[in-house]
Formats: sequence, C-alpha cells, structure tokens
Amino acid sequence: MEHVVIAGGGPTGLWLAAELRLAGTPVTVLEARHERDPHSKALTLHPRTLEILAFRGVAEPFLAEGRRIPSGHFGGLDDRMDFGALDTPYPFTLALPQARTEELLEESALAAGADIRRGHRVTGLTQDEDGVTVEAAGPDGPYTLRAAYLVGCDGTRSTVREAAGIAFPGTDATTWGWLGDVALDAPPEGGAYAASGPAGGVMVVPMPEGVHRIVGGDPDSNGPDHPGELTLDALRAKVTRIAGTDFGMRDPRWLSRFGNATRQAAAYRAGRVLLAGDAAHMHYPAGGVGLNVGLQDATNLGWKLAATLAGTAPDGLLDSYHAERHPVGADLLLSTRAQTALMNAHSAEGQDLRTLLSRLIATVPAFSLSLAERLSALGVAYPPPAPGHPLTGHRAPNLELADGTDLFTALRPGRYVLLGFTGTPSPMPGVVAREASRPRTRPAWSTVHTALIRPDGHVAWAGDGPDRDPGVTTNP
Repeated sequence: MEHVVIAGGGPTGLWLAAELRLAGTPVTVLEARHERDPHSKALTLHPRTLEILAFRGVAEPFLAEGRRIPSGHFGGLDDRMDFGALDTPYPFTLALPQARTEELLEESALAAGADIRRGHRVTGLTQDEDGVTVEAAGPDGPYTLRAAYLVGCDGTRSTVREAAGIAFPGTDATTWGWLGDVALDAPPEGGAYAASGPAGGVMVVPMPEGVHRIVGGDPDSNGPDHPGELTLDALRAKVTRIAGTDFGMRDPRWLSRFGNATRQAAAYRAGRVLLAGDAAHMHYPAGGVGLNVGLQDATNLGWKLAATLAGTAPDGLLDSYHAERHPVGADLLLSTRAQTALMNAHSAEGQDLRTLLSRLIATVPAFSLSLAERLSALGVAYPPPAPGHPLTGHRAPNLELADGTDLFTALRPGRYVLLGFTGTPSPMPGVVAREASRPRTRPAWSTVHTALIRPDGHVAWAGDGPDRDPGVTTNP
C-alpha cells in the first residue's frame, strides 16, 4: 500500500502533496473548508522558501506577483537586517497574501495529480503495523480511508495529533496582538510604517487592492484572558495612541486578535502518523516565519516518506524527519519568544534594550547577517549521522554547473544530485550526475571534489578527494 492521506489543505499540506506526487506516491488531501479562507494570516515568503519553490520549478508565479522587500525586521526593531548579504538568488522577502500562496500551491498539487477533497475532515484514526484507517466526514456523511501513512497538517488544533496521542506541551498566552486589514485615506509615505514606544508598537504593511494591514500590540492587551472581539473603534484608538494618527482607517475587511501561546509536538512521528506545520508547532507570528517553516517541514518529509513507501529508504530515514525538524521547530519557538519579548518591551528599560539591539544590527554586519540567516532559514543545518565533511547537513547554495545550468535546476526531479567539481561523476542508479563549476566565492566549497545533494537541497555527503565513495545506492 503506497497511499498517503494528508489532513489539512493549507500551505503545508498542499506542498507535501506536491512533493509526494513528484515521486509518484498516491495522495489524498482532506480539507475541512469548502472554500479557501479569504483572510491571509501570513503575508511573507522567506528566501529559503523561495529556493525550495525554485528547485521544484514553480517559483516564477510567486515572484511575478509578490512584492520584493530587500530587508527584514527582528522583533520590530527600527534597524532592519540587510538580506542583500545573503548567499541566495533571492536576497529578499516576498510579500504575498497567504490566500494567493495557497491558490498557487493548490494549482501545483493538482497539476501533479493530488486528490484534494474540500469539505472533508479527519475525525479519528486507528493504526496498526500495516497502515492507518482514517475516519473522515464529508458532504455525504462519514466514511473511512485506508492509507500507509497519515500526515497531520491540520493546524494548531490538530485532530490528527490528538487522535494519535501526541503531547503538545508549551505555554499559554500571556499577551495578545491585534491586526486589521483596512482601507486608509492617509496611508504612511511609502506605504509601510513602524513605530514602538511606551504606548505599544504598530506596523503598517501595504497589501493588494488598496488594503493595508495594521498589526501591533500594547500594554492594555497583556494578560492570559482573550480580550474579546476587536472592533474598528478599538483598533483606531490603539493606533492613534501609538502613532499619533489613525491614517484615516475605514472599511475593515478583517479584524482579529492573536495570542503568544507557544507549543511544540513532543514527537513529529507516532508509528504511521506524522505531523508538519502548525500541527507540530504553535507560536506568536513574529517575523512571519510560520508558513515558511511548514513548507520546509514538508520538503524534508516528502522525499523521505516517498522513499519509505518505495522500499528504497535506508533504515531510519523516516525517523530522521523528527530528528532533523524537531530542533528546527524548537529554535523557531526560541526566536519567536525572543521577538515577542522585544515587541512587548514597553518599559523604559525595554525601550533601551530595543535601541541597543537595533544599533547592533545597524553597526555589526556579522550580527545582522546571523539574524538574517536565522530568519530566512538559510542557516538551517542538520546534524550528520556520522562524522564527516564539514558541509554535511548544510544547505547547498545554488552552485553553477558546467553545462550553464545550476543546482536548483538539477534538483527539479526530486532526486539526489551527485556533483563532480573536476569532471562528470560516474553515473549511479536513480541519481542525477552533473559536473559542477568550481566555486570562486565560497571558501567552504573550494576544495570539494564530489558532493551528493539530497532531494531537499541539503548536503548528504561531500569529499575533498577523488577516492571517496558517497555510499548511496538507492533513490526515492
């Protein structure tokens, strides 16, 4: 049985479906919503996510529609990180509403042959040694599906996580942010704006169709209890108190509050059930990274799950999903908690802390670059299974190939890519073999003779001498 059921048709579930279909794995996506949510929780695609889309050949529609922002903020600090210093073809964040991102991802999943069922939701599960019986409900009533694996991409209130008995430890909300998607009669010059002080912090971000998103927090929103429904008058009062103006806000399209409850699944795998995206980690939306980490979870999981089903995976490959991505999720929670503290540093001491860290970003390039690599996920590196070359586990940059193409193009089939820097390496079954040009501006790659790149763009093996064997004989 090769069938995989994915609970949740948001960005993570849709991208995982496309990744599995790339390897020919049958996939059914069950999405409870009958229609796509018109309200976009996320607005930002980060550089590593754009790289992932690029090495599957689907980045262009996103790039054509999104607005490129060559910098990023950490905790809403005044001085911004320069993404131009990042070693990537995409040294910027891309502003694109989640609703449109989901639409493009769904088009990719459908084109790849995924079965997407809207108005269908997972209600329970029973697993055994051979597979998972998925209990579902749809427009015609309850039914069951039999699958080899079930992946919960069904959000922070994941039914799959709860039914699988996976704990979700963490902390409850202590503060509440607010946002409004509104029209502005007097928008800030340039469209964007940010301010922070004792009265709170606010950011104004332009969106398509003449809408601006106003998002922020203030001392009055601190506390464990939900403050209640946000009204336009309440939003206007908060923004005026912080910024000195309400920018002429009117005609709200969406008003919402969000808390800083922070949780992470104790395990990303329980037998034949796996978790990805918000089902695996819940956090304050600081830095706009949540959607991105979900897509990166799916990219790590997809090829491993496909290889497991195809019978070509080495022992422990599927378990490495938790081993590699759980620490990334933990670091995500660390980063968002730190940014939440900065965003809510309304006291005089807190404002001084913000000023100090902001100056470091502006004056210490190494500090700014380190934060930018963290936020963009370009700095993610997985621990090697055994001692080896220092590059093992790190993300591979988009290296130039001898035929005038590049590594990202070679990764499009979703296979391992074997690079030879002194000639085309010997062919290997199911592996894409390419001759690579010697990197001149990347010292870590200057002595590499051969490198094996995983389907998710990370280095599986690298060697400085011609007699080393990467030891890979199978391919997903």
